[in-house]
Amino acid sequence: MNATALIVPAAVTPTASDNNPVLNISIFAAFVAVTLFIVIRASRNNKSAADFYAGGRAFSGPQNGFAIAGDYLSAASFLGIVGAIAVNGYDGFLYSIGFLVAWLVALLLVAELMRNTGKFTMADVLSFRLKQRPVRMAAAISTLVVCFFYLLAQMAGAGGLVSLLLGIDDEVGTAVVVTVVGVLMVGYVLIGGMKGTTWVQIVKAFLLIGGAIIMTIWVLVIHGFNFNELLGAAVAASPDGESVLNPGLQYTNPIDFLSLGLALVLGTAGLPHVLMRFYTVPTAKEARRSVVWAIWLIGLFYLLTLVLGYGAGALVGEETILGSPGGVNSAAPLLAQALGGSVLMGIISAVAFATILAVVAGLTITAAASFSHDIYNGVIKRGTATERQERKVANITILVIGAVAIIGGIAVLGQNVAFLVALAFAIAASANLPTILYSLFWRGFTTRGAVWSMYGGLGTAIVLIALSPVFWGTPTSVFGETGVAIWPLSNPGIVSIPVGFLLGWIGSITSRGSEDPRVAAEMEVRSLTGHGAEKAVHH
Repeated sequence: MNATALIVPAAVTPTASDNNPVLNISIFAAFVAVTLFIVIRASRNNKSAADFYAGGRAFSGPQNGFAIAGDYLSAASFLGIVGAIAVNGYDGFLYSIGFLVAWLVALLLVAELMRNTGKFTMADVLSFRLKQRPVRMAAAISTLVVCFFYLLAQMAGAGGLVSLLLGIDDEVGTAVVVTVVGVLMVGYVLIGGMKGTTWVQIVKAFLLIGGAIIMTIWVLVIHGFNFNELLGAAVAASPDGESVLNPGLQYTNPIDFLSLGLALVLGTAGLPHVLMRFYTVPTAKEARRSVVWAIWLIGLFYLLTLVLGYGAGALVGEETILGSPGGVNSAAPLLAQALGGSVLMGIISAVAFATILAVVAGLTITAAASFSHDIYNGVIKRGTATERQERKVANITILVIGAVAIIGGIAVLGQNVAFLVALAFAIAASANLPTILYSLFWRGFTTRGAVWSMYGGLGTAIVLIALSPVFWGTPTSVFGETGVAIWPLSNPGIVSIPVGFLLGWIGSITSRGSEDPRVAAEMEVRSLTGHGAEKAVHH
């Protein structure tokens, strides 16, 4: 262990006071200026609804793969997982595995089939062979709820990190930064639509993965490219000793972990903002290619988090990470500071902010498309709205969502925001995934089954989380140690996901014969062959 002692000098441990807020803001401002330029350039060709919602379906597989990676690798992936590994070791890395395996589910079950229907939103696919209005309404509500909670998590994450990255630790200053992020997000989406947002995602993916590769190589150089030596250093620096290499440090209840794993693995294939990315490519082949590219990029990134997480544990230390203003989320920036001083920390800080900005933009356009295309045109106007009317409603929706996200983000500052992400994944897996799979693979699926499945899965997930330790009875709960949790598990996935599937089946078998089998057959042919999708593109 002598070599390890040499590698972890006390002087390396960074503090927030070493931070350079002016440098961080300058780097961030430069990034915003460059991406806004890209968005404005991309927006010149936004003429139709297909341009605005689906980027004109003009992106290649590799381009869309980078954009998917940019959309998927949110602040939770970069800051959250690196922090979780630094503090909880093995249990933290299980998040990386769960998120990555989830992509295989998306690739094998939904990516190509969803794209082949040639539509803009998830509700387009789900209502294709069922009664339009009730299914569109349920799918749109589910989409808006998932997007809202995901948005809150990103906005609150932005506020929580500000104290560390920019040296702002008062509530007013943090609220101002959340507002600035919200205003920027609204600007990106209003100006650029899906095309501009996609280019921001691509640039962000390059920066994030590039920054992670540089930091990973740097950590490995310090430890002589010996991963065992890195693990030894992390064990030596951790108050938990060798427990950081073994399971059970964070998850003492295996059922709770199984429930979280189910939500993570199955939730991705039902996340509306991820599914919407499949509509931006011209062919089914490109949809497949984009997911393969995304898997490679995301897989590489999650492997890097293993080195970065244990590197942060070894070079920064659990005590310093948990004691910093950003808490566990500050592990990656503090590791950057330990490696390259305030300059590298400034760059990583800017990338972290850009990550939040890009993910929030993707979520906003998904929610706006869902409201204007599904609720306004599909339900209120019964499909008679013109593209111009739809775009106008989408723009108003974007402004409303931006305002709500800013207010909500400020309201949840300082609270435990893990429940927001858990709820988004649990709702996606409970309400959206059963309906998507039944629609694509079961000819006997009916409108009643779809509506019961979506509302039932959505309601079960929300009720169970509201009754869980996430809200009540523990020091990390939203309401602190007030009250007692009625439901013992932090994640509802193990119950709400089967409920979604079960209600879809019961609703369908009790309303047999209510749907036109010819439309179900047409959807099956279209989803498997792509026939008719190109017609929808040129429509």
